[in-house]
Amino acid sequence: MIRGVGRTLVTGATGFVGSHVVRALLERGDDVRATVRASSSRDALAGLDIELATAQLGDRAALRRALRGVDRVFHVAGTTNLRAAPAELARVNVEGTRTVLEEALRAGVERVVHTSSIGAVGPARPGGAVDERHIFPPHLDVPYAVSKHLAETEALRVAARGLDVVIVCPAHVFGPGDLGPTSTGVVRRFLLRRIPAYVSGAINVVDVADVAAGHLLADERGVTGERYILGTRNYTWDRLFAELARISGVERPPLEISRDVALAAVAVTARGPFTSPVTEEEIRGASHWWTCRAGRARRELGWTTRPHEDTVEATVRWWEERLGERYRRAPRSQPLVWKAFAAAAGAAGRLKP
Repeated sequence: MIRGVGRTLVTGATGFVGSHVVRALLERGDDVRATVRASSSRDALAGLDIELATAQLGDRAALRRALRGVDRVFHVAGTTNLRAAPAELARVNVEGTRTVLEEALRAGVERVVHTSSIGAVGPARPGGAVDERHIFPPHLDVPYAVSKHLAETEALRVAARGLDVVIVCPAHVFGPGDLGPTSTGVVRRFLLRRIPAYVSGAINVVDVADVAAGHLLADERGVTGERYILGTRNYTWDRLFAELARISGVERPPLEISRDVALAAVAVTARGPFTSPVTEEEIRGASHWWTCRAGRARRELGWTTRPHEDTVEATVRWWEERLGERYRRAPRSQPLVWKAFAAAAGAAGRLKP
């Protein structure tokens, strides 16, 4: 059922996905109020006709004030930082979700759309893809994914007490406008030649504007207590880097290494004078197959998406423009030392050049 236009609260509105959700709601005709932290940049919301309410996720009094007169809530706030400590992930993603949804129940809002993640669904087996029925693995070694899974659990617990909750699970979000950067940071690092090697793994890429549209469709047509995966194209890292190289002209990383070799390299670097460009948590996350199918959202919500090639190219072009001269003056080839190491390692048969 398509719901009437009313006052809508968006948490996490200053973020990549949240700011696009705000724009989509304004186009729908909603009266939008957005929660922002006192320290948050408002750049992503510049020029938008919305009301701002200062509130931290754990501040119940501030959230109660922000929820006054609200008909629906889009809970987009959370951290996607793979480097964050498990306690911080739990505080923001799990406890923050519990607090926001409990206060939404108390305020008597009509419906909540909770922004989860494909991480909460869990990784697929190599070469496979998950859907909404996938059972989350009990001992997954990716704290971010665990926190999003537990946040979903909290959302469903509040739903069992009477709150109308629908869950959306975006895949890896691409597109222009990621001021953080957050999920498009991999494209930024690629263009700056800061990815010397990569592990075997895969992600699903989806456009941020399509994710925002999926949020609104979940509000209008979603079934209470159900989750909807929002994803478009599954990419292995190898295939994604080949696509980025084709679009940008920047040479792809020369090394594909095993997860164990990558973790060992980070451990060795940690004992030396240099700082590793990646953490163990990032390696573990990248080594899984975050591949999925979004058939349910297409069938039940009527969700449609733009061509994935357009999304990847738009992301590259946006970062090329944002990086400016820093990017235009940089070489397009990878450093010779990395290439030499890749060739030597390939000859040794231990790594894949």
